[in-house]
Amino acid sequence: MTEEEFWAILHTVSESKPISYRLYYNADGSPIIYSMEDLLDNYIEVDQKTYVLAPFNVKVVNGELTHIKPVVTVKKIQPGTVGTACDPCDVCVVVGTDQSHTKWTIVNNEIN
Repeated sequence: MTEEEFWAILHTVSESKPISYRLYYNADGSPIIYSMEDLLDNYIEVDQKTYVLAPFNVKVVNGELTHIKPVVTVKKIQPGTVGTACDPCDVCVVVGTDQSHTKWTIVNNEIN
């Protein structure tokens, strides 16, 4: 290879595309995938830190990334007409439905 051929080949190499970190999202703004590829969907560009963390507790609103505050769920037992039959004096003792009992069920309570 001659020097002229080397420089000719070097100058024919195309410029690389700039790096683009993208978050593709649904019509409602919920995230689908973080990618650096050019896909055929709605997307916004995000910074490298967001791309690396790839959080899914986000939503796209008016082209801006909005973080959604996580909901804290507390499980609690509650007496009712359905559930596990327990001794009326001690919820830790499971009894048959033919005995005197109180039925308990697990409910989820969300708090902020």
